[in-house]
Amino acid sequence: MASEAAIGTDRDGAEASGFPAGPDLVHPGIGPYRLAWRRLLRNRVALFFGGLFILIVVLCLLAPVYANDIAHTGPNVNHITDVVKVNGKSEEVVSSTGLPIGPTWQGRFLLGADKNGRDVAVRLLYGGRNSLEVGAIATLITMVLAVIVGLLAGYFRGFTDGVLSRLMDIIWAYPALLLGVALGVMLAVSGINLGLFELRGGSLLIPALIVGVVYIPYVAKPIRGQVLGLREREFIDAARVQGLGNLRIMLGEILPNLASTIIVFVPLMLANSILLEASLSFLGAGVQAPNSSWGTMISDGTRYIPAAIHLVLVPGLMLVAAVLGVNVFGDGVRDALDPRARIRIER
Repeated sequence: MASEAAIGTDRDGAEASGFPAGPDLVHPGIGPYRLAWRRLLRNRVALFFGGLFILIVVLCLLAPVYANDIAHTGPNVNHITDVVKVNGKSEEVVSSTGLPIGPTWQGRFLLGADKNGRDVAVRLLYGGRNSLEVGAIATLITMVLAVIVGLLAGYFRGFTDGVLSRLMDIIWAYPALLLGVALGVMLAVSGINLGLFELRGGSLLIPALIVGVVYIPYVAKPIRGQVLGLREREFIDAARVQGLGNLRIMLGEILPNLASTIIVFVPLMLANSILLEASLSFLGAGVQAPNSSWGTMISDGTRYIPAAIHLVLVPGLMLVAAVLGVNVFGDGVRDALDPRARIRIER
């Protein structure tokens, strides 16, 4: 009887305090990534810009469909002597003075043509595929190598940390753009031949490799600092007592605790890689002809300002939209993963 009265009292007190009685009195815990996902879903600005970037990616992936079924031309097909009808009038794709046609807002030459009579819209989509491919591969190279370097330097410290940190300092000492231009000029045309590993000049993997290597210290140093703190924690000591080796501790104990940092760095590095590739291509040290990218299109279009300013505006706006979309979405991901952020949990 006394226990039943106590239970009744507890239920009455729970109901009076506004909390549910019985099994629902204690809410189950919510994992950090599920909580971060809820935060991200409530950040509509980040979701909008993330959707904008995804839209750009989808449009670039559909470049062959647009080129074959709508524009009926390829990215490198010249139409210097062609004539198209715009609003019932015949216009030359490239005039006798060498001025390319502007946007027609129809299937062919939707965004105009360049100096060789090539469809700007088609080249924009194909160039976007190259820019995004280089950026994605460069981000993968940066993240993989930076995580390996940061883990080894932070965990083993001593001689290993000294050697790896000095190598990172050598790359860190040069501005990313200047180092990229120096490597690009040297490797873009001649290529890379290391015996078993060979990349011919003009390959998209060359600018991707250059950009990926240039940004390694920008990720490796923060990861190293975080590993230095994690290796002194109690759960690492417990893992050593259990007899776990260094490799298992790094991969099974430390690496999962770096997941949030790695996730935050991915969109940031992707945006920086796309932007650096565009800068290198603009200066002639990135993507090489006949391949196109947003940077090469901007470089070619600068010669026709202001008569054909669309040659610069179109790839420039696409580049800004892609980089802005990744950056804003990355900021949203960072805020969502911030443990200090507050969110109202609703059932």
